[in-house]
Amino acid sequence: MLKNFVTIALRNLQRHSGYAAINISGLAVGITVVILIGMWIADELSFNTNHGNYKRIAQVVYNKTVNNQIVTTHSGFFPLGQELKTTYKNDFKHVVKAWWLTNFNLAIGEKKTSQIGTFMDPEGLELFSFKMKEGSWKALDDPASIVLSESAARALFGDKDPINQTLAIANTVDVKVTGIYEDFPQNSTFTDLKFVSSWDLWINDPNSKWLKINENNWNEDLLTFVEIHPNGNFEDISAKIKDVKIRHIPQEQGQTEHPEVFLEPMSTWHLYSDWKGGKSIGGKIQYVWLFGMIGSFVLLLACINFMNLSTAQSEKRAREVGIRKSIGSERSQLVVQFLSESFVVVLFAFMISLALVTLVLPLFNELTDKRMDWPWGNLKFWLASALFIAVTSLISGSYPALYLSSFEPVKVLKGTYKAGRSASIPRKFLVVLQFSVSIALIIGTVVVWQQVQYAKNRPVGYSRQGLITIRKTMEFYNKTDALENQLKASGAVVDMAESSSPTTAVWFTDSGFNWRGKDPNNEANFVTMAVTHDFGKTIGWQFVQGRDFSKEHSTDSSGLILNETAARSMGFDNPIDEEVTWNGKKLKVIGVIKDMVVTSPFEPVKQTLYYVNYEQGYNITMRVNPAISMSKALAKINKVFQSLIPVAVFDYKFVDQEYALKFSDEERIGTLASAFSVLAIFISCLGLFGMSSFIAEQRRKEIGIRKVLGASVSNVWKMLSIEFIQLVGFACVIGIPIAWYYLSEWLQRYTYRIEISVWVLVLSAAGAMFITLLTVSFQTLKASLGNPVNSLRSE
Repeated sequence: MLKNFVTIALRNLQRHSGYAAINISGLAVGITVVILIGMWIADELSFNTNHGNYKRIAQVVYNKTVNNQIVTTHSGFFPLGQELKTTYKNDFKHVVKAWWLTNFNLAIGEKKTSQIGTFMDPEGLELFSFKMKEGSWKALDDPASIVLSESAARALFGDKDPINQTLAIANTVDVKVTGIYEDFPQNSTFTDLKFVSSWDLWINDPNSKWLKINENNWNEDLLTFVEIHPNGNFEDISAKIKDVKIRHIPQEQGQTEHPEVFLEPMSTWHLYSDWKGGKSIGGKIQYVWLFGMIGSFVLLLACINFMNLSTAQSEKRAREVGIRKSIGSERSQLVVQFLSESFVVVLFAFMISLALVTLVLPLFNELTDKRMDWPWGNLKFWLASALFIAVTSLISGSYPALYLSSFEPVKVLKGTYKAGRSASIPRKFLVVLQFSVSIALIIGTVVVWQQVQYAKNRPVGYSRQGLITIRKTMEFYNKTDALENQLKASGAVVDMAESSSPTTAVWFTDSGFNWRGKDPNNEANFVTMAVTHDFGKTIGWQFVQGRDFSKEHSTDSSGLILNETAARSMGFDNPIDEEVTWNGKKLKVIGVIKDMVVTSPFEPVKQTLYYVNYEQGYNITMRVNPAISMSKALAKINKVFQSLIPVAVFDYKFVDQEYALKFSDEERIGTLASAFSVLAIFISCLGLFGMSSFIAEQRRKEIGIRKVLGASVSNVWKMLSIEFIQLVGFACVIGIPIAWYYLSEWLQRYTYRIEISVWVLVLSAAGAMFITLLTVSFQTLKASLGNPVNSLRSE
């Protein structure tokens, strides 16, 4: 019986090859989208699951009150680790102190490379379940040791065995390689981590003496990770440790900040990384839901095509159903037959989609910034695919099967059966649903693009072009003056300066500020940035009042430059020469600059103070000479580096590229939404093309009679097209309000945002109308231009 059903299905596909091609191609595109999105969602949901015990790992973070707002700080405190190990030892299996992931120069002999690494307590290897290729989780028990990733080991040693080899970190600390670990996968927080060395080595190094000084300071931050016992609970332990900081700081500070310590589980680090008011408000999980819905909608559109075209051919299949019923076929058998046809179509579509996914996966990886591979050998994938094929076959074939199997054989065989007007209502409803989804996706694509462009066109307050930044490592100390002189002498660089934070990031904030007329309730938390005298000249910041730092003014060592937001927050009508006290030190305001966009371009600029300090210049910023090409300039800069600091790696970043990364998520979402919108429109148009072809064929004789009676081509075209225009008009009425509502909610995430223009809605609707006319006009014009003699000859 099953073989018979499949044979009939194949014959029907061959007989109606045009409709079969539309169905199969639409479903193939829909299934391709679902597979790609499914792979992306699986990759996102599996983030950090490479750690064997990731459900028990957490980072210690804390909330504090700043300017009457609760702020979440993703770090712990220097003495916190020891406190947790001693006071709460029954709650934690491991407690690990670690430094932030930072670029360091690694060198062995003349060979050197810049790698991202960290320093942590030895038990960190076990906590994060490093996959050791050589050595063990005890590899860091000796403080003067280092473990390398496989890629870092190859970069330094090639094919040579690295174990027990000695290399230098930042050309100051010699360490022995005691282990090699497998590189972390791309969907891991530690994907860029290329080496790990001992925390004791880091804190006891003479170049890091300030770390040792702050070892017992509860106001200095660092990273603290923990693993709780298998029977532990994050919420209960968080409740136990919430007051651990407030017990160790001055009472006045505690009453102002109200610090509360808690655990942030590793399972939430990636998808729930946005915090507001001390609580997680989501994050990338919204994109998981968004693309999950888009994938479902795109597949639904393809299934709708199958339903519409199958039921539209009802009159052609009616006689077949009548004969089968008259010779004893039961309705259940007919349902199975039509579902079998659906299964065959979906199976063909799935096979085509496998080829399409293989073809477009590299491009999809590039768009999504992923490194996903085809799960050919994954049994779960094939089981999920089998279930997917079955469910899709059921969804796409259920309505046609139930509808076609309901025909009454007596009416059909007498020739009195005729599908009434009500028979087309479900098809019209499905067409409206298709275009409602498509129009919503079009509007969403346009709005996301507008929001990104709006932020990109925002004045940033300085000149990014031609700026490069370098992280200042230990090799640079006491050599930056000579470096600046030689770079300027080479003609490659026109200006150079140092700063405590990069131009495109905030590393430091502080409180403890006072000034004339300050509101006692204003806790005054500011971004603070130490700079050298030429920093403003180098980046090209723009003054509103006052002047820049100058070496000619000896008092500028206690000078202060504010951004506009800081000046407004202090309430000064004229800030110049006003005195600001910072933790007991008196500073005088000498200038006010325009707000510089440093963090998110979608958010307000933070109140920022700039002061002169040469000891905190952790970053070097250079402005390349615009008179020479960038490639020549970089070659000259590298030559100076090699001659002056041969042990250092010239590891630079372009400031404009670093700024562009701030748009990466939104641009990626916009690009993917655009691609999915095009596919949704394509699938919907395939359905319209098939429907218009069927209707033109169904009304062939009517068109012939009308033409004989004098109807023009335009009259016939209008008659056949008006129904589709009306359906798309209904879709606009449904899709536009839905899109507006959800996009308005999405835009609320951004302080600096656009307002949805009515023209976006109108033009999107007009675009949908135009696409509809373009799609149906081919068939309607073909029918209008046909010779009526051919359609009426049998009459």
